[in-house]
Amino acid sequence: MYTTNVYAEAQPQQFATELGGFPVQVRAVPVQYAWDYGDGSALGPTELSGAPLEEGAWDVETDTSHVYAETGDYAVTLTTWFYGEYSVAGGPWLPVAGLNDVVSAPVPISVWRSTVRNYADDCLQNPQGAGC
Repeated sequence: MYTTNVYAEAQPQQFATELGGFPVQVRAVPVQYAWDYGDGSALGPTELSGAPLEEGAWDVETDTSHVYAETGDYAVTLTTWFYGEYSVAGGPWLPVAGLNDVVSAPVPISVWRSTVRNYADDCLQNPQGAGC
């Protein structure tokens, strides 16, 4: 079985609004992640967000990767927890109590298995060969 890599690209976010006639800035910073791999396995919560593999790389184990035991279609879901702060009318940044969690829409994946065979000739040279 091969390793399937998953990772999050959550970024800090900042929002502006108004409350009681005062300008309010709110910012949210991702601090924890949890993956539901869709096969009964999960990872997290963890501070590890994972990372994409280098181009052309495959079957590389990462901090957030998973090995599926069976072929099939699965839905991977990510929950991200954000730490929040706010500032009223340009004042100091103040913490928002607790963390806010956001669950992503499930991402469908298909896990396949393939068989590789090497041949020394083609079907013209060996009409009785596999696949001919």
